[in-house]
Amino acid sequence: MLRERYPLETIRTMLIPRQDWRPYPTADDRGAWAALPASVRRHYLTRGEAALGYGWPTMPATLFLEFQRVGNRSRYEQVNHERRLALRDLVLAEAIEGQGRFLDDIVNGIWATCEETYWGYPAHVNIQRAGVDLPDVEEPTVDLFAAETVAQLAWTLYLLGERPDTVSPLVRRRVIVEAQRRVLDPCLARDDFWWMGFDPGSHGVNNWNPWVNSNWLTAALLLEEDEARRAAALAKIMRSLDIFVGTYAESGGCDEGPGYWGRAAASLFDCLDLLHSATDGGIDIYDQPKIRNMGAFIYRAHIHEDTYVNFADASAVTYPSGSLVTRYGRAVGDPEMTAFGAWLMGHADDRGLAEGSLGRILPALFDIPDPLGVAPAQPLPRDVWFDGIQVMVAREADGSAEGLFVAAKAGHNAESHNHNDVGNVIVYVDGKPVIVDAGVETYRRQTFSPQRYEIWTMQSAYHTLLPTFGEDVQQSPGRAHAARDVSYVADDHRARLSLDLAGAYPTEAGMERWQRTVTLVRGEELVIEDAFELRATPSSVMLGLLTPCDVDLASGSVTFRSTAFGPQANRTSGAAVLTYALGIFQVTVERIDIDDARLGGVWGDHLHRVCFVAVSPPQTGTWTWRVAASSGESI
Repeated sequence: MLRERYPLETIRTMLIPRQDWRPYPTADDRGAWAALPASVRRHYLTRGEAALGYGWPTMPATLFLEFQRVGNRSRYEQVNHERRLALRDLVLAEAIEGQGRFLDDIVNGIWATCEETYWGYPAHVNIQRAGVDLPDVEEPTVDLFAAETVAQLAWTLYLLGERPDTVSPLVRRRVIVEAQRRVLDPCLARDDFWWMGFDPGSHGVNNWNPWVNSNWLTAALLLEEDEARRAAALAKIMRSLDIFVGTYAESGGCDEGPGYWGRAAASLFDCLDLLHSATDGGIDIYDQPKIRNMGAFIYRAHIHEDTYVNFADASAVTYPSGSLVTRYGRAVGDPEMTAFGAWLMGHADDRGLAEGSLGRILPALFDIPDPLGVAPAQPLPRDVWFDGIQVMVAREADGSAEGLFVAAKAGHNAESHNHNDVGNVIVYVDGKPVIVDAGVETYRRQTFSPQRYEIWTMQSAYHTLLPTFGEDVQQSPGRAHAARDVSYVADDHRARLSLDLAGAYPTEAGMERWQRTVTLVRGEELVIEDAFELRATPSSVMLGLLTPCDVDLASGSVTFRSTAFGPQANRTSGAAVLTYALGIFQVTVERIDIDDARLGGVWGDHLHRVCFVAVSPPQTGTWTWRVAASSGESI
């Protein structure tokens, strides 16, 4: 889309010179910062004042090595993150007040950042030839957070201009030298960073591509002093972005889930917005349906309020940036997306109080009209089919969370942030969870290692009614393990996804066919039907599901009772009744205790697992589960 429309020579003629590009007001534009609402000014000024005198904690070698030694990545990342937030808050406060009160601390933050050996995270240092160890100063490599850091420093210099010179005239020069050495030079010189997508021997690109590119682009536009290199960087970034966009189907589905949308399609939008601005609108692909659909994924995968379809490493609870969604929707001309962004802005945070990086806070402050000119709304589309990732979303009626909601997937087991979950199903009632996907625990070394599928949340046995044979034969990872014979249809009466699960399992599962059909019959029930043919009779087949509900068992039925759950029992589950055929299964309920902070932040201290075990099942047969909403029992 980009490289063919906009070759290097065209970019050179379009690109606004660095000294003339003014995307947002600088600190010298006192009128613009003074015009911000008083509540917004007070909010950011208070945060900056809290960072005055910040101690800039050290990040010793042994802290960096904790990932290599014990697999812990969180402690180093937390210190790094706190340092970045302190600098961000000081810079915004100085831009708002404009009196120099924060400059000493800002320079301390800039200098401390420049003194860091590596701007990235220990978990990502494996992209250097020395592998997972301390960072090699002779081989600067660019990960997500090296890129985030260079963009933060670029926006800092842009906003403050010559103000740091009142502390020392060497500060700004140091930033440019470090930016060139650590990011601008290696990104322009090398083609083998896997996230670029140029190396055919590397794995496919994911959210890293637009995320890193958006920050590299920021630094190139704001810091690169050589206009020829500046244009060359844009051309290379655009070629890399084309590779990312090419991994998506026209329907725009993100296989990493809504939790990663903010760093997948949304980071692509960051890039497109910067390119559009830096060329005075010359670079513009907002008219492309795929670009629009990639943005629309965030509301099409939305369930209700703060909950989203969370296949793969995604959380069921997500908080997209309302200002970002609004701006994306406005750019591509999607009124539903714009309305959803407006709803998010009013629902998830106060007007204008954006979070995140400087590159996202600045447009939230200066590129969102007041009033918005659109009525806030949750679109809640009745039917969505993402053919590229083979995910179905269906509810009773357009624009309503009432009644049954179902999301089901086919796909394959080599998706980005993959779980072995071909055939998985999520069920909500009246916008509240009943049958769920647990999501993912806090990342650690094991998460992205050959031991990934030893983690229970990644295994098919902990996804909805996916069969486990004998002792422990489950779905296998890899692109070859995929759904077969996939079909989807929807009309006013029903929505249906059908797929053969057998291809997702290894040979030892003994499956010839396991045709799963997931049907939402609007106004009535959800039906999950499995028609199977096995090569031999297994000792047993177990099918389980996870729920935050309290569970009662009776002959032929499972009652999901509405209950409070979550870290402060601050959420309420839905209520439903599941019926199944008598005489086939031994049904039990077990409590799964949760001691992980990331999972616990969604589900609290436990989930329940309902297990259906068929001992010596037939080689062929059809098993059916029916789910109907109920009034439940609230507490």
